[in-house]
Amino acid sequence: MGEAARRENEMVVKHDLTVVAEVRRFVRLVTGQWDMDDFIPCLVASELVTNALRYASASDDDVTFRIGRTDDGALWMEVQDATCDLPCMQRADTISEAGRGLFIVDQFCRCWGVRPLAGNTGKVVFAVLNAA
Repeated sequence: MGEAARRENEMVVKHDLTVVAEVRRFVRLVTGQWDMDDFIPCLVASELVTNALRYASASDDDVTFRIGRTDDGALWMEVQDATCDLPCMQRADTISEAGRGLFIVDQFCRCWGVRPLAGNTGKVVFAVLNAA
C-alpha cells in the first residue's frame, strides 16, 4: 500500500474510550469502499483499540489505528501505542465484563501479533482477517 493510501486509512484516536464508536464508523466507511461485510472488522477494531486505550497508553498518549488490504485481499488492522508492554490473553470468568478482547481477536483473525517500534518507543498490535 502506498503512503497516500496508508494516511487515508489511518485514524488518530484520543485517549477516551468513547471514541471506540468513532473507530467502528471509520471501519464501516473503509470496508464499505471495498464491498466488505463490516461486522467482524468492527468487532476486532473495537477490541484492539479498547485494549490500547485501557492498558497500554498514558492518558496523554494518542493511539493510531490503521486499516488496509493485503496482496491477497485480506483485511489488516493495526493499533500503535507508546508503551512497550505486551498484550496478553487473559482468562475471564463467565460473569466478568472484561478480559475477553484478545480472545475475540484470536478467534476471528487469520493471525495477530505484536511488533515493537524502534528505540523502545512503543509497539504495534496487528490483526489480519481473511477476505470474506
